Amino acid sequence: MNDRDVFEYALVRVVPRVERGELFNAGVLVYCRAKSFVAARTHLDEAKLLALDPHADVVGVRAALRAVEGVCAGGTQAGAAAGDDPGRRFRWLIAPRSTVVQPGPVHTGLTADPEAEVERLLDLLVR
Repeated sequence: MNDRDVFEYALVRVVPRVERGELFNAGVLVYCRAKSFVAARTHLDEAKLLALDPHADVVGVRAALRAVEGVCAGGTQAGAAAGDDPGRRFRWLIAPRSTVVQPGPVHTGLTADPEAEVERLLDLLVR
């Protein structure tokens, strides 16, 4: 019996000056359809942000990252996406956009514990 399920994930990237294309990872989105699970964890390296753009809106970037986590959490924190299922919320968050906070490409894997996967990927790819 297979105790692992397919999951999808995307990095959340910060692109302080979109026209320059410089970016760094600031979070991870994880979706597991089999478990109806979607979550995001973020970690903003303020020093990296300010190194790439000394005039960056740190408060605005933090708010955008919190909004990503809120959409994943659902409920009133999700705003217009509050009534959407986890898959729709994930798909909405991974849609390409040209903003300071944007998703990276989607990758897949297998996991027995999607919640632990979020933390593992955050530690491996962001922190």
